[in-house]
Order: sequence, then C-alpha cells, then structure tokens
Amino acid sequence: MENQFDYIDKQILSKLRLDARKAYSQIAEELKVSNSLIHQRIKKLTAEGVIKNAEFVLEEKSLGYKTKSYTGIRLREARFAKEVMYELEKIPEITECNFVSGYYAIFILIFARDNEHLQKILYDNVHLIKGVAGTDTFICFDTCFKRHIPIE
Repeated sequence: MENQFDYIDKQILSKLRLDARKAYSQIAEELKVSNSLIHQRIKKLTAEGVIKNAEFVLEEKSLGYKTKSYTGIRLREARFAKEVMYELEKIPEITECNFVSGYYAIFILIFARDNEHLQKILYDNVHLIKGVAGTDTFICFDTCFKRHIPIE
C-alpha cells in the first residue's frame, strides 16, 4: 500500500484516531458503507502494519505521576546502545525510548510521582546501567498539544 490510502481508508483511520473503541458498525453507518467493508479494510490496514493496536490513553497526573521529563543519555561508547536500551525497558516509569543522532545517543520519556522520585529513577537505575556516561534531564512543565500525524 505504501501510504496510498483511498477515501474510505482515510475516513476509517480518522474515525479510529478519534476513538479506537468506536464500533465498526457505527463507522460503516457514518460512512454509508457496509459493515463487512469496514471489517475488510481494518483487517487489511492491520495486516499492512498501518494500524498496530487500539489502546487506552491513561492520564498520568490522575494516576499520581506529576513530574514528566525528557532525558538525554550519553553513552561511554556506541557499542553499549542496544544493551542500555534493553536495560531501560525494564524501568516501568520510562514510557518511551528513542535512539537518536547528535550529542545524546538515547532520549527517554520518564513519568515520576515527583522530583524526588525522578532523582531516584535516574541515580538508582539509569546511571547504574553499564555503558551510560551521563544524562541531562529536561522537566516538562506542560504538554501544550499532542496530535497524530496527518493521514494523506
């Protein structure tokens, strides 16, 4: 498919993006197409890797995670990258890990209960991983917006 979607595909993706739990029958009704067509298209989009999974979005602050931060990780040597990322995945407060170019080799997103908890995550976990040379952490005051990529 290589990112070439027809009108129906784009509409399905737009509707699922707003509410991944929306009933296929409701999407079919809104698009004025058959329920089976929606099932077929979603099955095709899933098989092609366009749709990975439907998930709930949890509100971190409501769960007690009041400190959000982005941390850049410098490595002792590039050869440590995979091992470090494997170890980072074991830390539950790290919700995203990106292998990047530039001064930092890895950028992670951390949710902590407060600054003290963040410090504990960094010094008792991240800094003790073999291959980590250092970190720089950026506290996120607020998320101004978050959106999906455009469907074209």
